[in-house]
Amino acid sequence: MDEAIFFDVLRQGLWVAVVIATPILVVALATGLIIGLFQALTSIQEMTLTFVPKLAAIVAVFWISMGFMTETLVAFFETQLVPLIIGGS
Repeated sequence: MDEAIFFDVLRQGLWVAVVIATPILVVALATGLIIGLFQALTSIQEMTLTFVPKLAAIVAVFWISMGFMTETLVAFFETQLVPLIIGGS
């Protein structure tokens, strides 16, 4: 396998990882900001107040976007990795 092909597939794999992780990370960030703002406004400093809603939001987004994540990974494997394993370029 040529180095250029290897690095191109690696670059595309990293991009797929970024695309797949983005919805969960955005929701975790937004939930953390909202909970942090709520805690600052009410002076409630409970540790579970930040953990439980963020975990619930992450699980909900993961459940909603699971089909998109699966389709993206399967498409990457079918178009990039399987042809390389079989021997195509």
